[in-house]
Amino acid sequence: MDVLSDVIASMRIGVPRSARVAWPAPWGQRFPSAPGSAGFQVIMQGSCWAIPPEGEPIPVGTGDVLFFPHGHGYTLADSPATPITESDCDPYADAELFASATMEGSGPTTVTLCGGYRLDPTRAHPLLRDLPEMIHLPARLGHNTDLRAAVELLGKEMDSPRPGADLVVSALLDTLLLYILRAWFDFSTEHCAAGWAGALADPAISAALDGIHRHPADPWTVESLGRRAGLSRAAFSRRFTQLVGQPPLTYLIWWRLGTAARMLRDKDAALNEIATAVGYSSEYAFSNAFKRQYGMAPGKYRRVGCPPGTQDR
Repeated sequence: MDVLSDVIASMRIGVPRSARVAWPAPWGQRFPSAPGSAGFQVIMQGSCWAIPPEGEPIPVGTGDVLFFPHGHGYTLADSPATPITESDCDPYADAELFASATMEGSGPTTVTLCGGYRLDPTRAHPLLRDLPEMIHLPARLGHNTDLRAAVELLGKEMDSPRPGADLVVSALLDTLLLYILRAWFDFSTEHCAAGWAGALADPAISAALDGIHRHPADPWTVESLGRRAGLSRAAFSRRFTQLVGQPPLTYLIWWRLGTAARMLRDKDAALNEIATAVGYSSEYAFSNAFKRQYGMAPGKYRRVGCPPGTQDR
């Protein structure tokens, strides 16, 4: 897979959930924090205000997309002056993949499409950590047409489910997540080519990341990654570190061990097979490296999982 697809696949767990809600004015809802998740809101009809914990309220209108990558709480309301109530909305508490609801009220109606993705905190990637608390993607004519198309298809499928709807909605929710991130990285690159947005947009650094992700077992060195990037060793190391936030070999080791952790949790492969798959010449060398990163031996990790806080060692 390409780097962005690989990163999302490594973090996502379970099945995403969604709901279409009609909100007649007046209304104001505080959506609580949901650690280990990311969520979105799409304004399908009408308008409202996004009220962050700090800062001024933000007007949002039909076609706008809000994305909350860190699972922190947020508030939506028909007006900043409307009293706010706590929401009992939890897409994971509903066994169904998607649901619809209409709230009480008699004023102008705003329709939102909300959803949530479960993320594995033991596979947190710096790409996601670079994102702001809230991403606002305004609807602009001629912009983000693929994102708009995915939203329209998702809305139609939820309005009139047909045979196979569960599979279609699940696939569209995953597609929507990728399109949201694409749109944000495109916007970020236009305004400031730094961080992971710059890394993915930089042909040289993107080529090196692609090599690491596609072939983690290869005997990569800074020099060989630089050759893949078409840069000298020094120039490559400097640019990679500036954009990715880690030196090339530090990121390589981190990705190898993260891949190994995923294999330990999801597959029954023997330790020596996993060691070879992620570039270690022996099970002993792999076990030592894994223990330094995760604070426990691979066999124990497979049995009990990763304790909170150890994934960033």
